[in-house]
Parts: sequence; structure tokens; C-alpha cells
Amino acid sequence: MTDNTMKQPPFDEILIREYLLDNPDFFSRYPELLIAMRIPHAERGAVSLVERQQESLRQRVAQLEEEITALLSMASRNEQIYMFNSALSMQMLKCEDMGELRQVLSSGLKEQFQFSHVRLITVHDIDSALSHIWRKRLDSGYYFGRLTIEESKRLFGSEVGSVALSRLSNECGQVIFAIASSDPMHFHPDMDHLLLSQLKQLLDHQLSKI
Repeated sequence: MTDNTMKQPPFDEILIREYLLDNPDFFSRYPELLIAMRIPHAERGAVSLVERQQESLRQRVAQLEEEITALLSMASRNEQIYMFNSALSMQMLKCEDMGELRQVLSSGLKEQFQFSHVRLITVHDIDSALSHIWRKRLDSGYYFGRLTIEESKRLFGSEVGSVALSRLSNECGQVIFAIASSDPMHFHPDMDHLLLSQLKQLLDHQLSKI
């Protein structure tokens, strides 16, 4: 008889598992097994089935509490962003010229999100560097992520961590709405652009009137 044959359990473990799943009242009929059965534990050596179940439930409750806390924190953050966006939109609608619009937009976003730069940049065909960014980075209308040092300096005058770029509508001319963060990981290609889209729509509306 080989060692493998000797190590095989006398019963089919899969059948036992399926039987217990199909008969959840099994341990109700044999409650003494709950106390008698011992399960290996990494720290305590061995524990009863009841103790193991209680520990699993405590761990699950702790996990659920963490998930709820994270969801509440996210909801609170989303509410703050919504309130900020509403207030900023009202201020932008009151602007009467481009200079005032730039100031309101820049100061609001920098104060709320600690962005390093917020700019509205007009692209001229004779400016090859900006034209290249317009074609390469904004072919889909938006760009989130890192720039080359040359691109950063052309848009913001200095090297930045990461950026969010948006091209405004054709009615506004070739205008780039550009935001920069000193954090290289703040803006990334997979992030949601809902807030930027809302601000872009408002800028499209205001710039066509100013």
C-alpha cells in the first residue's frame, strides 16, 4: 500500500461538504459536535467550531464597519464637491469679463483642491508647442495624467506633477482649460471627469457671452 493511499480520508470530503450545506440543521440535531470539534488556529493552537464561527463573524462585522465608514466618507466628500461646484458656478455666472472669470475660476479651484495652477489658454496656430498639445493630448477632448517637461513649461511656466486638460467648444476658439497638481498621482487616465465636464460646459456658456 502506497503512502498516498494511506493518506486518503476514509470518506469523500466533497460529499460531506455538500451534505452539511444541504442540511444546515445538522448541528442543531447534534449540538455536542459544536463543542467537541476542534479546528486548527494559527495563534491559539485549536479552537472549537463555535469559537471559530464567532471569530469569523467578528471579522466580517469589522470589515462591514470599515466599508460603511468608507462609503460615508465618500458620500460626505461628494456632497462637499457638489456644494463647492454649485457655489463656484454661481460666481462664474456673475463674471462680466475674461479677467474676472479667470480669477474666480483659479482662486476657487486652488483654494478647494490645492491645485498649483489653473489656466485658460488660447491656442494660436503659429504656436507649434501649444498646437502639438492640442492635437496630441486633446484629440478625445480630455487628458488626465503626466506631461513632458517641455509641455508643462509651455502650459504652466514650470514643471508640474500631473494635469487635467480639456478643450472648450469650437465657439470659444481653440481654448484649453488646464489644471495642474504638484502631486504626480493626483490626475490619472482612469479618473472620472464629471466635475471637469460640468466646469467645461459652464465655461463654454460664459465665454460665448463675454
